[in-house]
Amino acid sequence: MKARESHSWSAKATPNSTWNWWFRVRAPARGAALSSEHQPSQTYRSAKLARLEAAFMVAEGPLSLRRLTQVATLADTQEVAQLIEQLNAAYDADASPFRVERVATGYQLLTRQLFALWLSRLHQRQVELKLSPAAMETLTILAYRQPLTRADLEALRGVQCTDILKLLMDRGLVRIAGQDDSLGRPYLYETTRKFLETYGLRSLDDLPFAKELRVRKESVEALPEAEAA
Repeated sequence: MKARESHSWSAKATPNSTWNWWFRVRAPARGAALSSEHQPSQTYRSAKLARLEAAFMVAEGPLSLRRLTQVATLADTQEVAQLIEQLNAAYDADASPFRVERVATGYQLLTRQLFALWLSRLHQRQVELKLSPAAMETLTILAYRQPLTRADLEALRGVQCTDILKLLMDRGLVRIAGQDDSLGRPYLYETTRKFLETYGLRSLDDLPFAKELRVRKESVEALPEAEAA
């Protein structure tokens, strides 16, 4: 399973970039004449849109519609959703490297896939999250077949997975989801919201070939009945 690079970097505001952003959206003084190079363009932001964009700029991760409503002091979540569409339309019109994307249960300002390879030279996040092939294989199996016990996971991989599971849990990508009803009540493991955020997924249904490869709990429970029929 390969990370979606277009969802790997969030925009971070610096003192200079904050000033540039403010200058670009500042309204002209009343009665001031505008030269041709200072005419309002499609990038102009209303006060509400500017507050929403500023929230995305400084956020450390995805924000829910409700949280965005509070932070940007907007009327309701419906207004936030409409403003997100307007912001993305402005980014598209300006050929901006940014877009607001749905990630897990929230929204985040991210760079487009076109810039992923170039940005990887500047950003250390790939290094921090780099996983070994064995860890990626374990994470992939778990993503498609979760929740799974360690014994089931090891049966699928054919090797012992204790250390890899601990590594994935330390990275915040996997968690204990409960206990299985089988003998000994072993732990069940599943992926976390951070897993969705890391790989730019809205839900597990966004996994590549999810319809063909993802095994849901209800379909697994139905297998014995189908075989008996």
